[in-house]
Amino acid sequence: MSTRQQPVELTVNGSVVVFDHAPDVPMLLAHLGLPERGVAVAVDGMVRPQARWAEPIGAYARVDVLTAVQGG
Repeated sequence: MSTRQQPVELTVNGSVVVFDHAPDVPMLLAHLGLPERGVAVAVDGMVRPQARWAEPIGAYARVDVLTAVQGG
């Protein structure tokens, strides 16, 4: 019996991203080259508070990552 996990496909800001296993938010941000500060993350339309960032993001989730922009 194999314990190999299936790849996990997410849609991140409209683009498909595939991981070897379900990522958490910090792993996703690292993959995108984004810092953990100054960002907001929504999973399937619901903002995920930082207290829940360590929870895995399920397969086929729609993820929106918003970054803070300075300027005026």
